[in-house]
Amino acid sequence: MTPTDFRADLAHLTAALAGRPLDAALDEWLNSMHGPGSPVFERLRAGCEAGVRDGWLCDRAGGGIRYGRIFKPAPDLHGFSVDVVDMTDIAGPHHTHPNGEIDLVLPMDGGDARFDGRPAGWLVCPPGSAHRPTVTQGRALVLYLLPDGAIHFTR
Repeated sequence: MTPTDFRADLAHLTAALAGRPLDAALDEWLNSMHGPGSPVFERLRAGCEAGVRDGWLCDRAGGGIRYGRIFKPAPDLHGFSVDVVDMTDIAGPHHTHPNGEIDLVLPMDGGDARFDGRPAGWLVCPPGSAHRPTVTQGRALVLYLLPDGAIHFTR
């Protein structure tokens, strides 16, 4: 898996997300169509694991969290930016999602890590939502898609 392959996989997914409201219905759809065990989920998991292992994902660190924006919003990604964080039993900085956020939760090391209380799968945060992203019960990679790359960290 290379960053180019990873981007192509994400472009296929974001094509299906383009123009859809970020709401509970999208959360349900993603988990039913692309949840754990599905080809999309497993391909994105493989990409995230390879990227972290090979150093092209999560290439920054701060506050006990490894993170990085791999792709800025772009037409081929249907306006989404792509970030991945690597967290182990920690809460990250509080922030808001002006346009919403779509998270893919990937527990690592065969564990049952949870992201904001959610197990492996998708979590859709609607526009205007806010949180202090928290991983409990182990280590997780979390891929997040932000429409227009919009995120505001609370001071």
